[in-house]
Amino acid sequence: MAHDYDVLVIGGGPAGYAAAIRASQLKARTLCVERDKLGGICLNWGCIPTKALLSNAHLVELIKHHGPAFGHSGQATWDFGQMIKRSRSVAGQLNKGVEGLFRKYKVASKFGTAKIVAPNTVRINDAENVTARSIIIATGARPRPLPGADFDGKQIISSKEAMSLPALPKSMLIIGAGPIGLEFAYFYNAIGTRVTVVEMQDRILPGEDEEVSAALEASMAKRGVVFHKSAKTGAIEKSAKGCRATIEGKSGKTAVEADVVLVAIGVMGNVEGVAADALKLEIVKNHIKADPQKGYVTSVPNVYAVGDVIGPPWLAHVAHHEATCCVEKLLGHADRTIDYTNIPGCTYTDPGVASVGLTEKQARETGREIRVGKFPFAYSGRALASDEPEGFVKLVFDARYGELLGAHLIGSQATELIAELVMAKKLEATEQEILHAMHPHPTYSEAVMEAAGQGLGESIHI
Repeated sequence: MAHDYDVLVIGGGPAGYAAAIRASQLKARTLCVERDKLGGICLNWGCIPTKALLSNAHLVELIKHHGPAFGHSGQATWDFGQMIKRSRSVAGQLNKGVEGLFRKYKVASKFGTAKIVAPNTVRINDAENVTARSIIIATGARPRPLPGADFDGKQIISSKEAMSLPALPKSMLIIGAGPIGLEFAYFYNAIGTRVTVVEMQDRILPGEDEEVSAALEASMAKRGVVFHKSAKTGAIEKSAKGCRATIEGKSGKTAVEADVVLVAIGVMGNVEGVAADALKLEIVKNHIKADPQKGYVTSVPNVYAVGDVIGPPWLAHVAHHEATCCVEKLLGHADRTIDYTNIPGCTYTDPGVASVGLTEKQARETGREIRVGKFPFAYSGRALASDEPEGFVKLVFDARYGELLGAHLIGSQATELIAELVMAKKLEATEQEILHAMHPHPTYSEAVMEAAGQGLGESIHI
């Protein structure tokens, strides 16, 4: 039978709009249904506007802590409202950019709710049925609330409210020391909020290399952020003045008072109402089950799912690549898959954190002999010129073959430098090849070359 569209995408975030555009590029008749704004959470309330705020924080810190070294004297004044306004403006500009791309590639779009009600059939806004040969679910995820302390948007908030508060809070309690929690800890601490962070595990950024976690904690603690590790948050009491939380750690209970509590303990997939019960769409732990090796097929024929809605890693760049792989396979264009061992992760604090591959501990646990190369930015002429010598590049290699197993960076430009190492790992570059690839001088990137050399005992500058 003839369908209204070849591909219908539910969701217009990084996975959804990428899927829609790629499908249209491949000459498929494509419709994208988005319930709010094109670009999704990432563009409108996540990745992009938070980076605008973090750039503001970096500017504040640059003047506050490095001003005298650069010849600046006197007190700078800052307008919190303008910081928020600029952040929203950046998001708005990119939202219009996605709209422009849809026009360029002739992607049809509708705004509202979408529910798969029958094989190849989607009901939009509970009113209109649209058919498609293939349906892609890309509905994303949302912040997970703390049990017993639901979000109220004012005193107990998620990341969405944290980037658009009406006034600068004097104090903030952040629950969760992952990338989101720490990015907001960095931002609010930099602009004058007293920040306390609680983490259930024994270190911050528990997914990162241990040396990197320790270095970032020391840096943020020096700036005044207070950490409670190996601790959990008990009861949260709200009052007209703010919140009072009981923190339960190894040494007992501690009361922490704050104007607002930001909960950053993870996300959960937007799976509610996406498909009629009769279709038996398989959902596991609040995420849709999809098979990456088979083009992200779900338990329902001709229905696919990509991005945050199918589970970790909840990263926009992963969602983007899952979407394009899915579309290319279902349209018969290509049969490539994603290498989930080569996914970069970034935390946009300052110093920033970036990594790919195995940590040193994970590499040792494989039983193979490894070699570690490490180069501090304190020895980098470019980092010293910028007065930002914090951090290091740490590379983990297989000692026998020289294979790059993992890369772990902390420093001013870490989140930009990691791309070189993702490419090196993808192309199976060895430590000799990284060392002998000529890096321009003076740049931060020389630290990558020097780290490879340090592991071999051939670094010139350490």
